Amino acid sequence: VTNDITQYTSASIFSEVGKQTEMFARFSTVAGERGAADAERDIRGFALKFYTDEGNWDLVGNNTPVFFFRDPKLFASLNHAVKRDPRTNMRSAQNNWDFWTSLPEALHQVTILMSDRGIPKGFRNMHGFGSHTYSMYNDKGERVWVKFHHRTQQGIENLQPDEAAKIIADDRESSQRDLFEAIENKDYPKWKTYIQVMTEEQARNHKDNPFDLTKVWYKGDYPLIEVGEWELNRNPDNYFQDVEQAAFAPTNIVPGLDFSPDKMLQGRLFSYGDAQRYRLGVNHWQIPVNQPKGVGVENICPFSRDGQMRILDNNQGGGTHYYPNSDGSFEDQPEFKKPGLKVEGEAYEYDSDL
Repeated sequence: VTNDITQYTSASIFSEVGKQTEMFARFSTVAGERGAADAERDIRGFALKFYTDEGNWDLVGNNTPVFFFRDPKLFASLNHAVKRDPRTNMRSAQNNWDFWTSLPEALHQVTILMSDRGIPKGFRNMHGFGSHTYSMYNDKGERVWVKFHHRTQQGIENLQPDEAAKIIADDRESSQRDLFEAIENKDYPKWKTYIQVMTEEQARNHKDNPFDLTKVWYKGDYPLIEVGEWELNRNPDNYFQDVEQAAFAPTNIVPGLDFSPDKMLQGRLFSYGDAQRYRLGVNHWQIPVNQPKGVGVENICPFSRDGQMRILDNNQGGGTHYYPNSDGSFEDQPEFKKPGLKVEGEAYEYDSDL
């Protein structure tokens, strides 16, 4: 932590300047399946897990500040459009562009993707974004809306299409190799983290929907506020154990941090945990890379029990596993109560006619 933001959040990770927190980062392409070349034109996944002393905080973003649409029901169709055609088993530019051009709100993301920024030279040379609007609240229960920015300290470097084609022919793991070798050589990559802050009053009077994932907040109106810096200084010991089994979910938050009315974020709050349960099992949080650090086993949720591969903490033993109860277990903690959110207006299907 390099700057005091306790006026905005009571989260312990930001409680004092100089505080350090262990973290884990995973970068990826998005449209490409496993084995796709790193230097292809694509969005890059930018997922961070912070092992705070209050539990894990996951910030799951991309290297772009926006997305193709704001309706979470279109996620499945996006995957169908940009991945392999069911008949030919090949990528289809027709499917891809037909989908994008049917969504006017996709123009912002498509413009970024088709610009020089669409092919980063490597994972070390790109910015990262939380993309969604999140919220912070302080110990007085005052809420602000925030956006997260991670700015590379190695400088932005991108590839031209002919450069990328040559690299793909020579080395399909170019970005992974660059990152791995830099860390092995102790040339540790760093990013600085910033937030943009919008008050609830500013949000109510904003010229458009501040929770719209296809738009950005102008930095002239909502300047970047420095928060801290993070460094990647160790490579995984085993890729499958530490990377392939890593499970990120926006629902992993800590007191002082919270969500927003961003509909895309709300869709991800459901889908990510569901995907992890399917991919890794209900006890995926017990895999070492996903376990909280610095939080005693006695503080693990006692209502989460049983299921395949339950190996940690004696399955919570025979203690009380429900709430409320009459034995005094799991008392209310009003100090962690989140501020209320005023709701007004009509409720209806958000953006599509599906």
